[in-house]
Amino acid sequence: MTAEPRPEPRRFLDTWDAARWLNLSHRTLEKFRVTGGGPAYRKLGRRVVYAPEDLDRWAEEGRRRSTSEPAPRRPA
Repeated sequence: MTAEPRPEPRRFLDTWDAARWLNLSHRTLEKFRVTGGGPAYRKLGRRVVYAPEDLDRWAEEGRRRSTSEPAPRRPA
């Protein structure tokens, strides 16, 4: 009988680490949480955390080839 491999534990980043991941200010991420438009985040108790895959997805959504290219519409 072979033991099932354990899944990798999910790692979340706090606001400071997420900001470093994106090369942004932690204040920018705090502002995005109030105004919207930033990466998805989770509340675990009183802590705000970000999943690296959500940060990467959000950064990829901002990819453009030209300044005249329209931004994608985000759901309200």
